[in-house]
Amino acid sequence: MPEFRSQLQDCLPDLWRYAYALTRDRNMADDLVQDCAERALRKRDLWKQTGALKPWLMKMLLNLYRNQLRTQSRRPQLVAMDDMHHDPAAPDALDQKLALSQTARAMKKLPDDQREALLLIVLGGVSYKQAAVALNVPLGTLMSRLGRARAKLRELMADAPTADLKGAS
Repeated sequence: MPEFRSQLQDCLPDLWRYAYALTRDRNMADDLVQDCAERALRKRDLWKQTGALKPWLMKMLLNLYRNQLRTQSRRPQLVAMDDMHHDPAAPDALDQKLALSQTARAMKKLPDDQREALLLIVLGGVSYKQAAVALNVPLGTLMSRLGRARAKLRELMADAPTADLKGAS
């Protein structure tokens, strides 16, 4: 039990990065990781100790995320009054924020299976084999999804308009 908790704790930063990449919201990522950790502790007897814990946790987190999406699609979206206005970005960080938001918009346009595979490898930090296990697909399928995701992302990023704020006054 203490070893399981220790391994789980070591995986938490990677789980949070993956959850944040999926949700694009810090609070939702926190909740998702907490739900995942709680479920992992309850279901620790189901984990096969022959493999790494991280892919099992990543798969669990992805399944929880998909369940949340299904639940949210059945409910109306409500926005808190406090969230309706945003502070302007600092001028020195504006270029970086624009690039990140452009990338985030491009990532949203990817099909779910491609986006999930790409995020699992890039942010989750798992091997291709572990990602294939976590997504329950053959390794070749994972590789083709990654290839298509990367190609589509390059295409979307090349087509996206870039803002040249340095020349504007």
